[in-house]
Amino acid sequence: MSDKKIKVLYVDDEENNLISFKANFRIKYQVYTALSGEEAIKILDQKEIDIIITDQRMPHMTGVEFLESIIPKHPDPMRILLTGYADMSAVVDAVNKGKIFHYLSKPWDEDELDITITRAYDVLNKKREIEVMNKKLETSNDQLEFMLRQKLLS
Repeated sequence: MSDKKIKVLYVDDEENNLISFKANFRIKYQVYTALSGEEAIKILDQKEIDIIITDQRMPHMTGVEFLESIIPKHPDPMRILLTGYADMSAVVDAVNKGKIFHYLSKPWDEDELDITITRAYDVLNKKREIEVMNKKLETSNDQLEFMLRQKLLS
């Protein structure tokens, strides 16, 4: 990993959880916090976020609804869902609709969450590398096609 800190957005309606998360991870990661899905969307519109961690049970918008709503505009960040409830339908929805990378139960374990963030970031970097390679390949194909057309015309 480079010197660049992983940018993590943690969304939870319980302010104590946000404070605890920031206290535990602010040195290792660049941490952003939001008390609601609406507040988180504003942050996503302003910052490039690598990892999104959200609580499932929040007023106005569940974690799954929040994750699902941001996919069209912010498809890249890796998504982690936290919930204190053994709610299997929320987990299934999160996987199917919210495109989550991982599900963890609350209260979260600091080491497990740290490992999950690191794994998610590794997957994100692999996706980014593949995108760069695909763009290079696309350019190479365009150049090759152009050269073949030139050859056929001459």
